[in-house]
Amino acid sequence: MHVGLGLVCGFKIKDLVEAGFDFIIFLADWHSWINNKLGGDLDKIRLCGEYFKDCFTAIGLSPNKVSYIWASDIAKEINYWEKVIRIAKNASLRRVRRALPIMGREMDLSEIETAWVLYPCMQAADIFQMELDVACAGMDQRKAHMLARDVAGKLGWRKPICIHTPLLMGLQGPKESGEQYDENVLLSLRISSKMSKSKPESCIFMHDSPEAIRQKIKNAFCPPKQSEGNPVLEHAKYIIFPEKGVLEIPRPEKYGGSLVYESYEKLEGDYVNGKVHPLDLKNGVAEALIEVLEPVREYFKRHPDNLEKMKKIEITR
Repeated sequence: MHVGLGLVCGFKIKDLVEAGFDFIIFLADWHSWINNKLGGDLDKIRLCGEYFKDCFTAIGLSPNKVSYIWASDIAKEINYWEKVIRIAKNASLRRVRRALPIMGREMDLSEIETAWVLYPCMQAADIFQMELDVACAGMDQRKAHMLARDVAGKLGWRKPICIHTPLLMGLQGPKESGEQYDENVLLSLRISSKMSKSKPESCIFMHDSPEAIRQKIKNAFCPPKQSEGNPVLEHAKYIIFPEKGVLEIPRPEKYGGSLVYESYEKLEGDYVNGKVHPLDLKNGVAEALIEVLEPVREYFKRHPDNLEKMKKIEITR
């Protein structure tokens, strides 16, 4: 699990739990199987789900604070598949294909597995089967949520409220893949550039060592005086300030000494104006991430089994 999911989405789950929500973390093993995650091997996918539980527990979302439901459990219920069919009958094939980017698939694929067409209908059905008031996921999942809201109006079902967390950019920076994931050009670029676990050098894993975090941030794309498309600044914006409320930028005394920022806006302004050097920003962000992830490293020292098994699996998607 990388920090885009574990911290950006994970901290939003913590916010909702602290606000009084009963939160279900949905472990979508059947969906991952359809999407050929981990080679479509269900045993590996379910191991990954158990490892995900460990990661969420490590950031303070213990099983007594959240519930877990596996897709394979609700797939056993015939009324779930009735919902899938009802949704499919009330959505055009064109509308469903528009939602395929939720799988990390581009919009204009000519050859697709038939099972992929079920995926958006299943994701919408998940919401109604679990009787959710609020659906929470990354911004790349919004089309599945909008499909759910569209068919809810047609079928007389309750429309879910939808919360979408930002997509954390990979450390390589903006990536023009030539593939279209959304009609919105900026969102399509954001999806193609998002952090990916299949590219270890482009992401911070929840269990990464301090040395690995420092090295990855050191090598990250971080153009001077530029905030747009700057993944190092994004880590400060979406992880460090929401969790810590402050960021220290260490600097030698000959360069003016360390700086302490209590808002992202002030940091961004100074960086764009050239008052903060990219290397100093990287050093500050790396040390802050190391501190934020300390509880996760400590948790896996005590509970290493699932992590060690995951390390032996090749992550292909």
